[in-house]
Amino acid sequence: MTVSVVGIGGSLRSDSQSERALRIALAGAAEAGAKTTALSGADLVLPFYDPAVPERSREAMRLVDELRDADGVILVSPGYHGTVSGLVKNALDYVEDLRDDARPYLHGRAVGCIATAAGWQASVTTLQALRSVVHALRGWPTPLGAAVNSAEVLFDGTGDCSDRQTSTSLRTIGLQVVEFALARTTSA
Repeated sequence: MTVSVVGIGGSLRSDSQSERALRIALAGAAEAGAKTTALSGADLVLPFYDPAVPERSREAMRLVDELRDADGVILVSPGYHGTVSGLVKNALDYVEDLRDDARPYLHGRAVGCIATAAGWQASVTTLQALRSVVHALRGWPTPLGAAVNSAEVLFDGTGDCSDRQTSTSLRTIGLQVVEFALARTTSA
């Protein structure tokens, strides 16, 4: 069985450090046999989530549909003032549209969490915030998460990372999402 893993993250800056980290984690999921989809940057420019407005933009409907069909998710956020960026948080607010599904919210899905920031404090607190949001959405954060200090670790345009351990950790997060998804589908 092929599992589907959706990656959400990045910033408005095209090819940002957080988007590059997302690509490495999704590569780990693909290496484990998953079909991967990345929603990043411009894909996440959505109207502010409003549960009282039933109409959704095409981009918002795509996000919700991709999450509905996903067996696992990878979230990457830049750390803005010690927490999740507004871009990523607004995208996660749209998960509320899954509340009445057979699998509400992110129920039973593994979610890999990665935070990037130009310092350890912001990257660690952003990672903690992502894991808290995943819990609130009934997802299962993978055992391994990554706080990436982008002042020390750099990603280049070819997908390489200046620190081999960071690259390995990001790929392992993708692998853990797939392993958990496979375990859930074979035990169900």
